[in-house]
Amino acid sequence: MPVFAAIAVLALLIVVHELGHFMAARLQGIHVNRFSLGFGPILWKYQGTETEYAVRAFPLGGFVGFPDDDPDSNIPPEDPNLLRNRPILDRAIVISAGVIANLVFAYLLLVTQLGFVGIPDFNYKPGVVVTPVASDVTFAALQAGIKAGDVVLLADGQPLKASREAIPTLMKVIQDHPNQPIPLSIERQGQNISLTVTPEPGADGKGRIGVKLAPNGTPLRRHLDNPVEIFTTAATEFQRIVTLTVQGFGLLISNFGETANQVAGPVKIVELGANIAKSDAANLFQFAALISINLAIINILPLPALDGGQLAFLLIEGLRGKPLPTKIQDGIMQTGLMLLLGLGIFLIVRDTFNLESVQRLFQ
Repeated sequence: MPVFAAIAVLALLIVVHELGHFMAARLQGIHVNRFSLGFGPILWKYQGTETEYAVRAFPLGGFVGFPDDDPDSNIPPEDPNLLRNRPILDRAIVISAGVIANLVFAYLLLVTQLGFVGIPDFNYKPGVVVTPVASDVTFAALQAGIKAGDVVLLADGQPLKASREAIPTLMKVIQDHPNQPIPLSIERQGQNISLTVTPEPGADGKGRIGVKLAPNGTPLRRHLDNPVEIFTTAATEFQRIVTLTVQGFGLLISNFGETANQVAGPVKIVELGANIAKSDAANLFQFAALISINLAIINILPLPALDGGQLAFLLIEGLRGKPLPTKIQDGIMQTGLMLLLGLGIFLIVRDTFNLESVQRLFQ
């Protein structure tokens, strides 16, 4: 079930993107003869009055087709409602509408999450939890007798209050006392015990004890009732995700050799979505918003076969006063499409092989 939920999310986002193109064309009276989810051989289709709706074999995206260059079309070449006969602005609206649809949909998903599901929050309790420690760690923490599951309540006399500041407070105490004993008050299985730990100096000279820390308490969801707060909080979260996504793409481009292995294909995205759906299905709203924003940013890149590439052709046409020759445009777009499909297939094969269930078959 979680896998199907993740697939449904990905398919929905592709449909939203293509609906953006489709509606932008139809609302302007532009002819549309194909609406496809996926590429390659047709698995299912329905012929409408003017448009063929289809689901195809390779779920690497989708496309909206126009009858401009269809030899079987009975629409006269001079018809003003063919896409190619429309002004540059009309065509730019159609091409960019998919990106706009994904961005708007991402924001609406965040609004829906805030209004109906709530936002992740935490019910803080006093103290900081020590998480499981690797067996090969030899820091002072283990020597002092600290164990996974311990709750540190006091550090050097400072109480660790029930707030998000508890971990930074403890970390500062540890970092400020390299090679100096720190008395700790710890709760372990309902009993309070006292320990002393001596942080080791790290490369930066700051103290460290070799354990991971987690907040003490339980996660919960906080519901927002104020519509203004819902929309403004959603806008803030939307801006945060967009900024992080753009920074991520910038890092990928500037440091491709080290970050290329982080590029995820459909299989990896479905795996991540399935894990999220399994742990907390409510988080699928934010996951879908994140993927929708990623789809928008990827498609706006000025690369062949993507929306950004077609907008680049329009920009060149505007500067030249006429479009590039059709053969050049077709050659560039077909090359880009083949590269895109090749990359998609590579990512599917790689991510499928890396699935835990598949790895077990080779062990």
